[in-house]
Amino acid sequence: MAGTRSPMRGGKFLGSYLHQLDEKGRLSLPASYRRDAADQRFVLVQPYPPALALYPEVEWAAVEERLQEVMKTEHGRIYVLQVMSSAVEVIPDAQGRILVPSGLRESAELDGQALLVGAINKIEIWNPGRFEQAITASAAQFGDYTSQIFR
Repeated sequence: MAGTRSPMRGGKFLGSYLHQLDEKGRLSLPASYRRDAADQRFVLVQPYPPALALYPEVEWAAVEERLQEVMKTEHGRIYVLQVMSSAVEVIPDAQGRILVPSGLRESAELDGQALLVGAINKIEIWNPGRFEQAITASAAQFGDYTSQIFR
């Protein structure tokens, strides 16, 4: 599962990496994830608990457009406010670390280690145990997707 795998290629995030959070709540982005993203801003948000999602600025712009459409309804506005209330902009420091605020760390159950998973246009940040649970719980349906995608 964790380790050095395929890097970001052509603006897409691939592979998974197990990293430690430091005592200040900073998390190092893998070199392959930041190679093409030098000085890039990211948005860290939790749209689908328990994972966090880290969107590069260019990908976040498209999300914002969709959020603005959802805000046109009363319930949609409340949903967007709920999601955005804990969203933060992060910029990797010189060592490629981002600060994960304590509220997001707690909500994602990040207590020392974090699994960074490339999710094509974004990075998902998981508690490693919760990721394994999610994979195990859904594994029975994977065959449907495999035959649909990898022909």
